[in-house]
Amino acid sequence: MALSGLKVIEFAGLAPGPFAGMILADNGASVTRIDRPSSTSNDVLCRGKRSIIVDSKKPSGRQLLQELIASTDVLIDPFRPGVLERLGLGPELFLGDGQRKGLNEKLIYARIVGFPRTGALGPHKNMAGHDINYLALSGVLAMLPGTAEKPAFPINILADFAGGGLTCANGILLALIERGRTGRGQVVNSDMVSGTRYLSSFPLIQNYLKTGIVGGPRGTNILDGGSPFYNIYSCQGGGWMSVGCLEPQFFKIFIEAFTDHVPKDFNPLNGWKPNPSTQFQKDEWPMLQEYLTKGFLTRSRDFWTDLFHGTDACTVPILTPQEAGKQTSNIPAFHPQLTSHIDQGKPCDSKNVILQPGTHTYAVLREYGLDESRIRELDNAGVLGNKSLPPSKL
Repeated sequence: MALSGLKVIEFAGLAPGPFAGMILADNGASVTRIDRPSSTSNDVLCRGKRSIIVDSKKPSGRQLLQELIASTDVLIDPFRPGVLERLGLGPELFLGDGQRKGLNEKLIYARIVGFPRTGALGPHKNMAGHDINYLALSGVLAMLPGTAEKPAFPINILADFAGGGLTCANGILLALIERGRTGRGQVVNSDMVSGTRYLSSFPLIQNYLKTGIVGGPRGTNILDGGSPFYNIYSCQGGGWMSVGCLEPQFFKIFIEAFTDHVPKDFNPLNGWKPNPSTQFQKDEWPMLQEYLTKGFLTRSRDFWTDLFHGTDACTVPILTPQEAGKQTSNIPAFHPQLTSHIDQGKPCDSKNVILQPGTHTYAVLREYGLDESRIRELDNAGVLGNKSLPPSKL
């Protein structure tokens, strides 16, 4: 696979860091997660990874981490700025600082934080935050659909995983490509506010220029719930349909099929009925919205699904996670698929989703060159957790 032979150290963290590590592991990298003693984990983003326990509070633990990082290709740092520096594991130690040589000048030192060093509100001073906060400061949350009073926020996909983990993984890959030319590593700095802004370039630039399909106030544009032909509708008996027929030729297919298949006595607007020319007559959008809202409620989701399936109406059912999982697998496979990676698109084993801390301590330390006496010494000192390693392993 593309990243086979690449060694990655990932300090245990939340959401974006583990996701970046999973992307690398899915492509063949050997990813080792560093867990704290007595830690537990419900992290589901650990397929293909291994775990060791190291007590970084002990000097011998910090020395061990220094040795491991000095022998790896990529480090994923999920902590707030300054945490690894306080442990004596900052980037200058490995990459050098211009005055002294580093321990591993080929290292890609990847850092994921929430906020940029400074932003619209000034310096953020290392404050705490979560996806909704990063989304708020990116300017994107203010553009999302919702009620007339306030926008609605999605679950933590946009900032944590897209703006954070995915963006960081992309930075790591770019740094690896550059290392192939220069022979040197570097620091990859990613923050979730800036990452979210970058992946939202299309709507943010249109909003700034006050032009295009998202250039107006929230809730008045084609893509933010302002238009009836790009929206969600409830169906009889429960469930929803998504309508996204933006182009006139697709709207024509949709509206003609829709009006032909509501009940014959359906007449919610006293004789008014939409036609293909209604699409861009904004003064008629409120009536079209009401017509579609009430019309979808006259039939079940299965009825509308069967009607529009295989057509260019751009109208499909909103599947539950369980329904969507039946089509492929409940555990999402890596994407995009590469023709050289024949196993990437196969369903994943749900039994191996969660990785227990310390599962691979002995094997990983041996692979990094530690002999049995050194491992025993670390174990006796409590560096490798509260449970002693099995005598048969040493």
